[in-house]
Amino acid sequence: MLVSPWPIFAAGSQDAFVGLMNSYVNALGLKNTHFQTVHGLDADGQYSSARDMALIGQALIRDVPNEYSIYKEKEFTFNGIRQLNRNGLLWDNSLNVDGIKTGHTDKAGYNLVASATEGQMRLISAVMGGRTFKGREAESKKLLTWGFRFFETVNPLKVGKEFASEPVWFGDSDRASLGVDKDVYLTIPRGRMKDLKASYVLNSSELHAPLQKNQVVGNYQLPA
Repeated sequence: MLVSPWPIFAAGSQDAFVGLMNSYVNALGLKNTHFQTVHGLDADGQYSSARDMALIGQALIRDVPNEYSIYKEKEFTFNGIRQLNRNGLLWDNSLNVDGIKTGHTDKAGYNLVASATEGQMRLISAVMGGRTFKGREAESKKLLTWGFRFFETVNPLKVGKEFASEPVWFGDSDRASLGVDKDVYLTIPRGRMKDLKASYVLNSSELHAPLQKNQVVGNYQLPA
């Protein structure tokens, strides 16, 4: 079996690259993943969970969107050899699937971490331990279809829109408008937007002038 030279180029050795992989998942707060190899084949002490795999996929989409765009390519040709993407859901016209990763070993079975979008909503599914490659695709499709049917992505807090105001001491104005520095999106059960209750905590008990526009004065909280 050939192993890619990229781990050696990036970290100096395969062992060093595995160390980087484990440092990365630790930084993401994942507790049920540990890598032993750069290639992902079966190895003692190497493990993960469906949830952790979904969170790694989420980080991929969020942190390196340009690289993520490669995962929706259905095929490519290299050295005169045409290679097809093994994620069969890319050909399913009922879902807008754009990734993510398939995998199979004798011990792990057939696995698929998939992602699809519908409007501004994105879902990620993780199926592990399937018996066939068709089975992993069918179960992934069920999860994504169910999610889009029963959940929705909402935008309760918008940039430039006041969600509360607080008294200001020693200023020209009596109150300061509070807002967010970026749009906030949540994926929740359909029809539950009205039940969302946002709250916030100020960094200090009182606001004193002078205050600058976009100055951070506290943190907002939304139900998980």
